[in-house]
Amino acid sequence: MLCYVVPCRAVSHCAPHHSLPHNRCLCSSQILSLQEHGLDFQRLLDASAYKEQYRQDMIRWGEEKRRADPGFFCRTAVRGAAQPVWVVSDTRRLSDVEWFRDAYGDAVLTVRVTATEETRRRRSWVFVAGVDDAESECGLDQGVTFDWVITNDGDGAALGAQLEALLQDVRSRL
Repeated sequence: MLCYVVPCRAVSHCAPHHSLPHNRCLCSSQILSLQEHGLDFQRLLDASAYKEQYRQDMIRWGEEKRRADPGFFCRTAVRGAAQPVWVVSDTRRLSDVEWFRDAYGDAVLTVRVTATEETRRRRSWVFVAGVDDAESECGLDQGVTFDWVITNDGDGAALGAQLEALLQDVRSRL
């Protein structure tokens, strides 16, 4: 098994034709909680005003879960995963990466997807103090050595070439 651990920033704009089985560090109980509160899960995945309206509450809820059980989101993301290669995106903290490395050792391949702030603003992102500078958003900005760093600033050809190189690396490890 080979496991990618991918922080969330800029992931949603990756080229879809380079897809692998994908597990988010978001579990069915979270989705049920969102549904119970009448929230649209798909709309919470983009950079819309809808997401921003509920973002602080989601962060607070996630922090409470992590305080009670630091591995909660990681375990639920991989529950039932049987394919030889899978992607876990939306990791947000050093403890998430450490959990995967402890659980899966050398099978973990960490990938960071980056985009400049200018690119992110073009994609409707607006910095919110107290949210975008919180651990939930930048907990992996320091202290992690990533195996791969992919730049996603809107150049489809450059992104495709980076993803193809990454996929060749993955294939070589199987």
